[in-house]
Amino acid sequence: MTEKNTKNETPFKVQTEQFADIKILRFRVPGFEDLLTSQKILLYYLYEAALAGRDILWDQNFRYNLLIRRSLENIYKTYKGERTGQNWETFVVYLKRVWFSNGIHHHYSMDKFVPEIPSDYFSDLIKNSDFAGFPGNFDETDSFTETLIPLIFDEKIASKRVVQDAGTDLIEASANNFYENISQQEAEDFYQKLTDPDNSRPVSYGLNSKLVKENGVITEKVWKVGGMYAEAIEKIVFWLEKAIIVAENPIQKATLSKLVDFYRTGDLDAFDEYNILWLQDTKSLIDVVNGFIEVYGDPLGRKGTFESVVSIRDVESTKRAKTVSDNAQWFEDHSPTHPEYKKKNVTGVSAKGINVVIESGDCSPSTPIGINLPNADWIRAEYGSKSVTIDNIMTAYDEASKNSGAIEEFAWSDEEVQLSKKWGNLCANLHVDLHEIVGHGSGKLKEGVGNPADTLKNYASTLEEARADLVALYFAIDPKLVGLNLMPEISVGFAEYNSYVRGGMMTQLVRVEPGKNIEESHMRNRQLIAAWAYEKGKSENIIEKKTRDGKTFFVVNNHVLLREIFGALLREIQRIKSEGDYEAGKNLVEKYGVKVDLDLHQEVLERWKKLNIAPFSGFINPRLVPVFDGENIVDVKIEYPEDFIGQMLEYGEKHSFLPTKN
Repeated sequence: MTEKNTKNETPFKVQTEQFADIKILRFRVPGFEDLLTSQKILLYYLYEAALAGRDILWDQNFRYNLLIRRSLENIYKTYKGERTGQNWETFVVYLKRVWFSNGIHHHYSMDKFVPEIPSDYFSDLIKNSDFAGFPGNFDETDSFTETLIPLIFDEKIASKRVVQDAGTDLIEASANNFYENISQQEAEDFYQKLTDPDNSRPVSYGLNSKLVKENGVITEKVWKVGGMYAEAIEKIVFWLEKAIIVAENPIQKATLSKLVDFYRTGDLDAFDEYNILWLQDTKSLIDVVNGFIEVYGDPLGRKGTFESVVSIRDVESTKRAKTVSDNAQWFEDHSPTHPEYKKKNVTGVSAKGINVVIESGDCSPSTPIGINLPNADWIRAEYGSKSVTIDNIMTAYDEASKNSGAIEEFAWSDEEVQLSKKWGNLCANLHVDLHEIVGHGSGKLKEGVGNPADTLKNYASTLEEARADLVALYFAIDPKLVGLNLMPEISVGFAEYNSYVRGGMMTQLVRVEPGKNIEESHMRNRQLIAAWAYEKGKSENIIEKKTRDGKTFFVVNNHVLLREIFGALLREIQRIKSEGDYEAGKNLVEKYGVKVDLDLHQEVLERWKKLNIAPFSGFINPRLVPVFDGENIVDVKIEYPEDFIGQMLEYGEKHSFLPTKN
C-alpha cells in the first residue's frame, strides 16, 4: 500500500511487511522541512532523549527481556550456519515479534509467546554464533544455553506479563518487573500507609519505582539519576539539557528543566510540578512526552512505564480539536452524569492535533492514536488537561486499511458499509477528540474519595477508558457537533455507533487467542460497553443479533435509543469512579468485559483469517540525522527507513544503555 507524497509525487510505501499477527507501517512528518533550524535541532535532542529510555520499558516488562533481546540480536548478526529454510525464517519471525512487543510477552494479550522451532535448533543457533557477543556473565556456551532456553521455551516460566484475573494474587502471577518478593497484599498495605486520605493533592506513590523486599524489609528502588535505571536516565537528562538550551520559549524551557529535576531527584512532587508547567505550555510548536506515564502494565495500576512522544503541532487538525476543547464546559454541563459529579468550572482543557516525529518505549512500535495527560485527577481538576490526536498516525492507519474487506465481511447491509466508508475516517477522529479531550477531562471525585488506583485497583484503567469512550459515544450523535461544524450530519455519528458495536462484539476478538479471556484494558472496556448495551436494549431490539449464511452480525436498529443506553452506563461508571465503588466496578467488568463467547470467537477468527489481515499494526520511526559544521549542528535531515529489522538492530547498537541481568 502506498500514498502519494504531495510535495514531489513520489510513492510512499505505508505498509512494509506482515508477519504473525502484525503488519508494519510507516508514517510521514508533514511540516518538518518548514521548521526553523533551531526547531529541528530541538527535535533532534528530544529524539535522542526518547530513544535513550527505550531499554527501561524492556526491563520493566520482564527482568530478563534485555538478556533475551541481546542474545537474539547477536544470533541474528553472527550466526555462521545456514541462514535459509523454515527454522531460520521462524526464528527471524520470533525475533521480530519480540522487538514488536518490547519483550517475550504479547503486547496486547500479555501472554508469553514461544518460538515455533525445536529447542535443539535454538541450541545450534547459540553454538554457531559469536559467543563473545552474547550478554551476561557466562563462562561458557553450555551454562548460557541452560539459562536462556527455559526462559524462552518454557511456557510455565513467566507465562503472563500482566494478570488481571479476580481471586488471584495479581503481583505473584504477573511476570512484569515492578515488584520483587512482594505479595499483592503487602504492596497494597505499603502504599496505603503512605496515602493521606485528607490530602486533596495526592502524590502518585509508586509511579517511578520498583517495590522490593530485601532481608524482610520492603523498600522502593526509585528510577532516577543515581538510582535504578541510572545509566539510561543519565542519557535522557544529557539530551534534555541540550534541548533546554534551544527551547522555543521560556515556558518550554522551564518545563524541560523541571522534567530534568524530576529525573535527577525522583521526587514525585517535582513530577507534578512538571505536569502543571507542561499544561501551561500551549504555544510551542514542538511538544514532548517523556517519562513514566501510563500504568496499564502494572496489575495494581501504580507503576508507570517509560514512554516518549516527540511531535509537531498540526495546524488543521488542531482547529477541530480546539473547537472541542473550547466547548468542554458545554459537554460537561450536558453530560448525563449526576450533577454532583460534574465539574462546575472546566478549566485548562487544551487540545491539538499533532504529527509525531518519534515514539519510544510504551508508544512504539505499537502506538496510541490519542493522548490525554496528565493522569493525576487532582491536577486535571485544578489545572485541566492537554489532549492530542496523532494525525499522521491515523492517516497511515486509514491508508493501510483501505479496501481490506473487513467492513464488508462484518457489516450487515450495503447501507452500513457505505456509511462506514463515507464517514469512517471523520467519525474515528471525532471519537478520539471527544474521548481524549472531553472524556478523560470530565467528571470529578466525591470529596474524600482517594486515587482510583487505590479505590478501584486493578479495574481502574478499564473503567476509566470506558468512561472516556462513553462520553465520546454519547455526544457522537448530538446535533451540537453539527452546529459546531465538527461534522456535516448526524449520520457520521451513526457510522461510529455501527463501528463501535461491530468492533466491541466481534472484530476485536481477532486479537484474542482461542479459549482465552480478554485481558487488555481497552478491549475489556469496548466489550463491556457493547455487551452491556446489547443486553439492556434487548427488549426493544435496539441492537439485534442476526445471522445470514451461517454468519453472525450485530445490527444497530435504533441509534437514538442506543444513545440513551450509552448515557445510562456513563452515569453509572462516573458514579463508580466518583465514589470509589470497587464492588460495582468489579461486577461490571467481570460480567461484561472479560469472558468471551467461544462459538462466536471461533466464527470471527475463521472469517477474519480468510481476509489475510494482521489484526495488529506497528510503525517504523523516521530517523533524524544531524548535519555538522565542525562541532556544531547546523541542520537536521529526516529519513524514512523501510526496514524494520534494520531499525531494531540500529536501536540496539546505538541506544541501549542498561546492563544485562543474568
